[in-house]
Amino acid sequence: MEANKSEEFYTRLRAQLMDTNTWPSDYLYKFIVLSDDDKIKQIHDIFDNTGAVINSKKSKKGKYTSVSVTVNLSGPDAVIQKYKEVGAVEGVISL
Repeated sequence: MEANKSEEFYTRLRAQLMDTNTWPSDYLYKFIVLSDDDKIKQIHDIFDNTGAVINSKKSKKGKYTSVSVTVNLSGPDAVIQKYKEVGAVEGVISL
């Protein structure tokens, strides 16, 4: 899903982040993924060694897991870079 996002989308996101945040700043990512330990681990690995706080919660029936990641980043380019990295994980939906 994420890999299909256009550069136009990221350009708009970068502008919004510049207008609404003071950097460096904490940023909250929210992802939905099938409850597959390997996919969840891939998301954890992307944020490894960043000081991120990661919370996971399974859906009512357990088919999906929401992953919330709060991490302090230097600016909009760092935010977008992490979105692109997570977007490479198959089946992840970014909220």
